[in-house]
Amino acid sequence: MTDKMYSAVQSAAVVGIAAFKIEIETHAENNLPGFTMVGLPDSAVKESKERVFAAIKNSSIPIPPRRFTVNLAPADIRKEGSGYDLPIAIGILCAVDILIPASCEDALIIGELALDGSVRPIHGALSIALEAPKWGIKRILLPEKNASEAGLIQSGVEVIPIKTLEQAVRYLRGEIEIEPLKEDISKFFEQHEIDRIIDMTDVKGQDHVKRALEVAAAGGHNVILVGPPGSGKSMLAKRFATILPPMTFEEALETTKIHSAAGILSPNTPIVTQRPFRSPHHTISDAALVGGGVGVVRAGEISMANHGVLFLDELPEFARNVLEVLRQPLEDKHITISRTKMSVQYPANFLLFCALNPCPCGNYGSKTPCTCSETAIKKYISKISGPLLDRIDIHIEVPAVQYKELSSTKKGESSETIRNRVINARNIQQQRFTGKPHLHKNADMGSKDLLEYCQLDVTSQELLNLAMQRIGLSARAYDRIRKVARTIADLANSESITAQHISEAINYRALDRGYWNV
Repeated sequence: MTDKMYSAVQSAAVVGIAAFKIEIETHAENNLPGFTMVGLPDSAVKESKERVFAAIKNSSIPIPPRRFTVNLAPADIRKEGSGYDLPIAIGILCAVDILIPASCEDALIIGELALDGSVRPIHGALSIALEAPKWGIKRILLPEKNASEAGLIQSGVEVIPIKTLEQAVRYLRGEIEIEPLKEDISKFFEQHEIDRIIDMTDVKGQDHVKRALEVAAAGGHNVILVGPPGSGKSMLAKRFATILPPMTFEEALETTKIHSAAGILSPNTPIVTQRPFRSPHHTISDAALVGGGVGVVRAGEISMANHGVLFLDELPEFARNVLEVLRQPLEDKHITISRTKMSVQYPANFLLFCALNPCPCGNYGSKTPCTCSETAIKKYISKISGPLLDRIDIHIEVPAVQYKELSSTKKGESSETIRNRVINARNIQQQRFTGKPHLHKNADMGSKDLLEYCQLDVTSQELLNLAMQRIGLSARAYDRIRKVARTIADLANSESITAQHISEAINYRALDRGYWNV
């Protein structure tokens, strides 16, 4: 070995859900033994020294005493987590001629090392695998438990599952062969169908609410349910997922990237195939809801619910400032979190499902006398601002279920029956929005799209104009009604929006019509 040796190993960093190529440069020289790491590493990365040298020693790989300098380039990206352990170890072994540097030229290496040399899983493997082909990568060496996740990408990049540091060294030396992993995506969609333990047939009565939820599912519209305790609001919310259409591969991939980066992806399920259903407690902070944190910027509940449902039960119990941060992502379908040294963007294309009692005691508007004062009711509902309500397409009253309906043995429509109609409506929307990648469903339409796809005849315009004058609807509510009417028309297989569709959509604005007469 010469006095000075150098090696470069390719790895990657994940910031938010975006992956960036990282080059790990290692310089070794004949000097007093030592180790220095530069390149904006956080505490977890700095601690890799102890893990790496213990793993090398316990893998029975002798290295000569040298002074090592490791640089993580580019230096302007903060390096976080323990996923650099394996590439740092490989870089050290290349620098002292135990490995030939050329053996790593076309490979990207990621993974955390245990002290015994075994390789532990990391976060964000899917994001890295998606970007690797753009960097000219031919092989990805990564932890075995992350291999299924990366193997979903049919991009020509070989996914090499690694169990131990010793195995990685032998593979790079050419002493052993490791079969690249490729996953059959279709089998995961077949295996993970919606749990049929819960079904819409469990809900007694509330046929008008079920119809509204069918419309919401068909167009991806936000919903708010208002009714007394025990009327079935939470029950309906939990069954709402059973009538949603199956996820497309693109939707599943985007959602999986978020769950992978957050480290909540199930080890037995490398891809999210069921639409997420997130139900945070009302004590949640605004940062936990939309994302953030000190140092590492984490995804919030709205991103975890991407292409799924965010259920906020007992809506007025949430802090007003927490609810107000929902306004921007509800419009933009993403959330941008800015910090002094970075800005991270997460997808947030979720369906907001809210439920609330009409007053603190829950009996306002029902047969049971309400014990709340006018002041108490006003204070209770004041946390829900008009701009937030404007962004919720469908407002539905959920009355208490009568004994006759509760005791009836007659079963209502099943989730599967309703879901088939929803799928048919979504297929119509996909055909309509062909060539427009930003549009997946009616709820995604913007102002220009409404002009193109939601044209009204004279009768419909007159009806909507009358509603605007009498109810005092905002311009945003006006657009929401047209979107919902478009969905109702799709469910009826109607190419045009009629006055009947507009009338039903207007009826889904209960809170605009003055639910609280206080």
